[in-house]
Amino acid sequence: MRQREPAICLRCTDYSETSQVLHLLTRGAGLVRLLAKGSKRPKSKSGGAIDLMSEGDLVFIGGSAGGLGTLTEFSESVSRAGLRRDAGRLNAALFMVELAGEALGEGDSHPEVFDLLHNGLERLNQQGAVAAVLAYFQWRLLRLVGLLGEMGVCVSCGQTAGAAGGGHAAYFSSIQGGLLCPACEGSAAEKYRLDGATMAGLATLAAAEAGRKVTLPDKQAAGVNRLLAYHASHQLGKPLKMARHAIGP
Repeated sequence: MRQREPAICLRCTDYSETSQVLHLLTRGAGLVRLLAKGSKRPKSKSGGAIDLMSEGDLVFIGGSAGGLGTLTEFSESVSRAGLRRDAGRLNAALFMVELAGEALGEGDSHPEVFDLLHNGLERLNQQGAVAAVLAYFQWRLLRLVGLLGEMGVCVSCGQTAGAAGGGHAAYFSSIQGGLLCPACEGSAAEKYRLDGATMAGLATLAAAEAGRKVTLPDKQAAGVNRLLAYHASHQLGKPLKMARHAIGP
């Protein structure tokens, strides 16, 4: 049965001289893997090869038992060529695309994640502050798929942790699923030490999520990005390839 969905291309590989295999995030059908026969021909129904981050109207037939489906039509509606002229913005966009693709299972419908990725890529394309856009994207994506963890209090004892609650050191454990206060961090085999800027950034993002109008300074955003990329890699069980390019060590 044919389906029509808004879609963003997350991955594209050559299948033959004229065809591609595409991984696309659709708004209503989640992740789909499709064979795009003849897509690289100039007179194809897609108007030529479909590029990474291309967004448009997709018509496809789903695969069976985890196999490849078939792309029947793709009409690009959003061009993001501008991102390719700025390495920093391009790397951030590629990290967003990678994280969205790794965080969702095939066919797992998450319209909110599709909207988040669309909006994040648009903000990067509109010259928004890269680090802040990326920090908000990571925070919201991990929240939407249930991986963010406890970012307000110590996950072990429930006490306020870190700079947001008095200026003391705090830690984060991906295995334990949240912040740890100094009194509880000693028993954690895996932990990530948070500085004051990172804790302040987490508080800022929590305020934004609650509907308050806030600004996330670059230093806070950088700390949050490192933490959330670390956490995402642990939760997914694999390193995120674009993290070092988009965020740094």
